[in-house]
Amino acid sequence: MDLSTNEIIAYRAIGTIHTPYSDMAPFQANEDDAKGPFILELLPEFETALEDLECFRYVIVLFHMDRATGYNGSNVAHPPSLGGGTVGLFASRSPNRPNPIGLDVARLLRIEGRKIYTSGLSVLDGTPLIDLKPYTKRDSKPDPGDGWKGKVQ
Repeated sequence: MDLSTNEIIAYRAIGTIHTPYSDMAPFQANEDDAKGPFILELLPEFETALEDLECFRYVIVLFHMDRATGYNGSNVAHPPSLGGGTVGLFASRSPNRPNPIGLDVARLLRIEGRKIYTSGLSVLDGTPLIDLKPYTKRDSKPDPGDGWKGKVQ
């Protein structure tokens, strides 16, 4: 693949995410968020793809941040926790990225038909669901560090 061509890659939604958030979602998912319910509703043709997913405690939820304001060419982000400070875009969870793909890890509560009930998500209601993957022990790293959390501006 020649990366200099800026090849467009297209994905199709596999469902819709339902949350209590219509205008503003949390910056980070909270497993104990009691505002729910949080439901991943798959398209009918993907219901059989859920077989054995209930064997896992957590799922990785990939979604398209369809209401992000869009990438403006800036490679810096202004995380709210830095009080006006900046970090490199890829050192942040800013939704305004070249590819507005979001990721949350959520506790799988139950599956009813093609609806997956989860713990809290950092997603607006009606967000397109791109993919689901089981979260396993191999996904957990023993020392992820705290990144720029203590960064002085």
